[in-house]
Amino acid sequence: MAGGRSVIVTGAGSGIGRATALAFAAQGDRVVVADLDAEGAAAVVDEIEGAGGTAVAVAGDLSEQAVVDRVTATAVERFGGVEVLVNNAGIMDRMSALADVSDAEWERVLRVNLTAPFLLTRAVLPHMLAAGRGAIVNTASEAGLRGSAAGAAYTASKHGVVGLTKNLAVMYRKQGIRANAICPGGTATAISVEADQAAHGPSTLRPHFVNLGRVSRPEEQAAAIVFLASDAASNINGAILPVDDGWAAV
Repeated sequence: MAGGRSVIVTGAGSGIGRATALAFAAQGDRVVVADLDAEGAAAVVDEIEGAGGTAVAVAGDLSEQAVVDRVTATAVERFGGVEVLVNNAGIMDRMSALADVSDAEWERVLRVNLTAPFLLTRAVLPHMLAAGRGAIVNTASEAGLRGSAAGAAYTASKHGVVGLTKNLAVMYRKQGIRANAICPGGTATAISVEADQAAHGPSTLRPHFVNLGRVSRPEEQAAAIVFLASDAASNINGAILPVDDGWAAV
């Protein structure tokens, strides 16, 4: 079924998340636009409503339980439940090799990229289980498939997202819940990398980006997410889908 569902999209104030929120809304779904940036989230809601859709913004740091609870409660109270969850919010690391990763970099990247999806998924699962259905789509990364796409912290976090997705798929398939993930390659978004290009990590990784392929548009990533959440993908569960112009095949 497409249209009329209650959908949560995180990191929806820009980039892949924004494109995903707009795509769900365009097919008639009601969207909770969750983002750390309150202005960005509000702007996306304005876009959706301006096109005749239905959306509500929730701003805050999704690595905090109180924000997770507010996002979940908003979906349930405003839209009657949670039928689709897209864990898309994420941050990059500094491309640091392990010996150069600070405690702060490690903890923040893991907290946002892995713990936040865990917290929000845990919060929405009771609602999906009560309904007997649900679709979860996580944004992993090429760094969740290989060791040469990012620094130690980001790579570990995205491998964690891949593992979390597969475990969810196995644990809850008999309850009507599907979990899949996309692995974007290079994508034109606002996420920046603050890296010392002369440091060991960036200088070691640089040669591996030769085979990156074409940089995608956020809408191309969004199309894959919307498909995985749709009934057209009803028998796809536990899939880790590269959306990367063939980078994963090199």
